[in-house]
Amino acid sequence: MTVVVSVSAVLLLGVTVVFFVRKSALRPLHAIVCTMLGFYLSTTSMAPSIRDAGMSFAGVLNDIHF
Repeated sequence: MTVVVSVSAVLLLGVTVVFFVRKSALRPLHAIVCTMLGFYLSTTSMAPSIRDAGMSFAGVLNDIHF
């Protein structure tokens, strides 16, 4: 399940970035800076907290029934 959530989150974020770049709301340089920030955050002590928050948000979305 963790791999599926991670892959889904990466795809969703990737599609969002491409959308923003194409609509000129996010310039390519901004996207590169955001990506670099993500890589640097993944090596900090905050990484487990960020991952847990993402998993918790995914759990909330999973519990919503339409």
